[in-house]
Amino acid sequence: MQGQNHTVVYLSEQVIILISCALSFMGSSLVILTYIIWPDLRTTPRKLLVYLSVSDWLSAVSYAFGVWKVFKTDSVECIVQGAISTFANTSSFFWTVAIAVYLYVFIVRSSQRLADRLVLMFHLVSWGIPLVITVAAVSLKKIGYDASEVSVGWCWVRIHAHDRFLWMLLTGKIWEFLAYITLPVLYILIKRHIHIAHDALSEYRPILANRPLSQSFSSMADMKLTLIPIVFIILRIWSTVRFILLLADSPVRQNPVLVTLHGIGNTLQGAANCIMFVLFTQPIRTRLCTTLCHCSKCRAEVQQSHDVTHKLLPGQDTSKQREEDGTSRAQTDR
Repeated sequence: MQGQNHTVVYLSEQVIILISCALSFMGSSLVILTYIIWPDLRTTPRKLLVYLSVSDWLSAVSYAFGVWKVFKTDSVECIVQGAISTFANTSSFFWTVAIAVYLYVFIVRSSQRLADRLVLMFHLVSWGIPLVITVAAVSLKKIGYDASEVSVGWCWVRIHAHDRFLWMLLTGKIWEFLAYITLPVLYILIKRHIHIAHDALSEYRPILANRPLSQSFSSMADMKLTLIPIVFIILRIWSTVRFILLLADSPVRQNPVLVTLHGIGNTLQGAANCIMFVLFTQPIRTRLCTTLCHCSKCRAEVQQSHDVTHKLLPGQDTSKQREEDGTSRAQTDR
């Protein structure tokens, strides 16, 4: 098996995945910037989203470096890149589940105090466990060149490590499998609770329930709760498929389409979160549009002022121009 281990990464795959990394980088940055710029939007769920975006930002940068380099050996750069991507990717799993747990406790259990108390534990788990696993893997020389067998150019668990499958589970796959189970269950319970509460409110407050704006917000929230686990699974499933194919020693894992989908799925999470929680969130979307329009208006005013200045002759100031304009108008009136 080890003698045949090598997945070719084509230039077209590199370009597509680098574009995916760039989108995720920009999406994660936008989530973080909106949180910094507008203090009134700094709710606890959005703060957790920022921590997730930091992980996705690190993932996008480290994966982009790996895809650009397409490592061939266990170099220092390979090990560093593999360590950063392992930490960031594993942390992203934990923060994704942490957000779901927070929303479940806050909405279903109706306990904001308990939910807020969990934030410290989320930090300890979502940063601490990935850090311990990554440090242990690097110390035991388990991170390195993996021949793109369960990656796309970047480094992960060394393909020649005799216990590579165990470390593949510890450094990502086991947490990925748990997220596949945990996220749908939690969001289904949240959706069920919201629907039951909405039906109860509708019985006593039919006017509010029938308002178009209320329905719009409700449908948007319902759509997000549906999309979060679905998008996560759709993006991540391709790496899981390749991992299973590696266990089965199937050559299908080297299929270019599957490799490309794996690369996109692993690197696009930051962009997907930005779309769902920034572009699909009306208050933030409205503020972004207002800010962009204001910037466009300012640029137009600056350009107009710049054009007027260039219309003046060399050595002719504005006051002189106004005097000449007044003289011209006086002569015309005569």
